[in-house]
Amino acid sequence: MLLPKPAAAQEDFPREPVQAVLAVALGAVLERHLERAAPADIGLWTLRGLEVLEPLLKSELRSGTLLLNAGERLLAARPLPPPAVAGDAAAPALAQGLAALFEAAWQASPLLRQAGAERMLRSGFEELFNHLDPYSRYLTPEEAGSARARRIGQVGLGLRLAAGRGDTVVLAALSQGGPAAMARLRPGDRVLAIDGRPVSGQDLASAAALLEGPAGSEVVLRLQRGNRRFEARLLRSLLAPETVHAERREDILWLQLENFSTATDRNVLAALAEGFRPGRPRGIVLDLRGNRGGLLGQAVAVAGAFLPGGVVARTSGRHPDADRVYVATAGDQATGVPLVVLVDGRSASAAEIVAAALGDRGRAVVIGSVTTGKGLIQVVVPLPNGGELLVTWSRVLAPLGWPLQGLGVLPALCTSLGVDAAADALARLRLGDSPMAATLARQRAARAPVPASEVASLRDTCPPAEGRPVDAAMARAVLTEPASYAAGLAR
Repeated sequence: MLLPKPAAAQEDFPREPVQAVLAVALGAVLERHLERAAPADIGLWTLRGLEVLEPLLKSELRSGTLLLNAGERLLAARPLPPPAVAGDAAAPALAQGLAALFEAAWQASPLLRQAGAERMLRSGFEELFNHLDPYSRYLTPEEAGSARARRIGQVGLGLRLAAGRGDTVVLAALSQGGPAAMARLRPGDRVLAIDGRPVSGQDLASAAALLEGPAGSEVVLRLQRGNRRFEARLLRSLLAPETVHAERREDILWLQLENFSTATDRNVLAALAEGFRPGRPRGIVLDLRGNRGGLLGQAVAVAGAFLPGGVVARTSGRHPDADRVYVATAGDQATGVPLVVLVDGRSASAAEIVAAALGDRGRAVVIGSVTTGKGLIQVVVPLPNGGELLVTWSRVLAPLGWPLQGLGVLPALCTSLGVDAAADALARLRLGDSPMAATLARQRAARAPVPASEVASLRDTCPPAEGRPVDAAMARAVLTEPASYAAGLAR
């Protein structure tokens, strides 16, 4: 079945607004994206996003011209900018041609008119980024507004979800004074549904997304406590996220960081001051397990709180402004107290920057499993329609020069191979022999781009796993045995 030929009277396509969005967005991709791509490929990949919404469309590139077909019928053709016009200078002409092709598709397809111009843009950007990287993305005006609110201060409910037994979802923690705490919810309450939609521990990301929304809006949770089921209506509010939890026990200061938000560094410094008040502890545990990251500047500041100075991280990219060096400036606020960093397979982004810095610099023994390997940085590009484009423009390098992307941070003491293997590794540390030394040397010698085979080989030495009780037991042992601690530090 072919698409119908364009009718004489069609509802108007917003060509100029679409062209304006494409010009800014594609200009940013051509100028800033970490990987260089030809304007012709950028145009073709964007145009192919329409095929997702209307399968009868087919796009092709032939002799410097983008062609849009419906079956065997040519709907429209637009020449690409000449090869002499490269980089972001090609964006205006490329956007003009794509907007014309989008309009031709709109006029020919009832499905596209039903989807709307905004959905067409989104589909085009999604297909484009399918070819570039997994983190660049387009935010609609509504999504961008919510994202801006979260960057200013977390719009939330004062709760954190976790996977429970049998794929259930439970409340893992509540923020004091937050909407969930005020509604007398408790850690351990099982979440059955959010706004009527059942949730599963197999997809925590989707459950968390259902909690998001603008300040002042309401969300209804269906919960179970014991055998009793009940509903709670919570009003979203602007929260100052409580991201740092501190406890001193067995003469060790335990600091758990949930994420890296605007006040994390201040909270860490306050926790250190309070934790040292009874006297200098034997050691510190910085628990980054399950920490999905957050603000780069906060990662630098938190790592810097444990370093005497020097490099925390570097970023490197194709755009000159992407090349930066981040250094510690506050001085070691822990005054050299032995430090262990706990990580797991869910530690990502800013959490990995902190773990890599403290591990590379020989300031901490890293314990757990290999981390996520999210080491790409996005720049936020405002768009004329109120949306935003997040464009990956640099990669994060650890102090010793190896890339976090893909590799992740490997621990000096691996716990993901089982309790017995962890005990054997600890026994070797006690003898001054670091079981991960050869693997860590390979990782620290790696340079981008790292072959996929080498990434897999390195990560397989300590596979990603969720945090487990043995992590804390190993941390306690290392901090109470000077020989084990010394053997676990980078050399």
